Amino acid sequence: MAQHVRSHLHLHPHSHPASTFFLTSTTPSTQSTSLSPCCFTFPFLSSPSSISISRSRSSPSSIPLRHEEGRLQDDVPVSSLHLQPIGSEDHFDRVVAEAQHQQHVLLIVWMASWCRKCIYLKPKLEKLAVDYYPRLQFYSVDVNAVSHKLVAHAGVTKMPTIQLWKDSKKQAEVVGGNKAYLVINEVREMIENECTV
Repeated sequence: MAQHVRSHLHLHPHSHPASTFFLTSTTPSTQSTSLSPCCFTFPFLSSPSSISISRSRSSPSSIPLRHEEGRLQDDVPVSSLHLQPIGSEDHFDRVVAEAQHQQHVLLIVWMASWCRKCIYLKPKLEKLAVDYYPRLQFYSVDVNAVSHKLVAHAGVTKMPTIQLWKDSKKQAEVVGGNKAYLVINEVREMIENECTV
């Protein structure tokens, strides 16, 4: 009869606090039982037994893929989504072309690192992005990191400027001159008025 041995291994202080390792030993005549999805086997041991180390975690090690509006794959609610940066004119053209091909709507935030209103507004826009994901794709452009030609092409003269793009064309925009919560209300109204997806 096979004997199963389970013992807890002590973790290094810098390892994940919610991680637990189990050591399971089985003889060749029995099947190894996995205690968690991650299992590492060491076949090079001279002993006829195989040793498996299984790792179990109470919290996810990475962010799962999103598939539903405002929620993650594991049905975990999220509070914000990062604005995806656009770093060049070519990148901007690719994003706009891909959005047109996939029939997506873009919300592009034109901002600058020195703009205090942009800094205050960005986290609020990231929270707003959750409400409209995946219907809208949210991007940001640092006007100091791209060519003046691109900024002029978009018709941006003040920061922050939040634009809604559809079918490779700018449909509407909000210039963030007011307090952040008022700008968010204006952006939400713009999306509801212009976005028909």
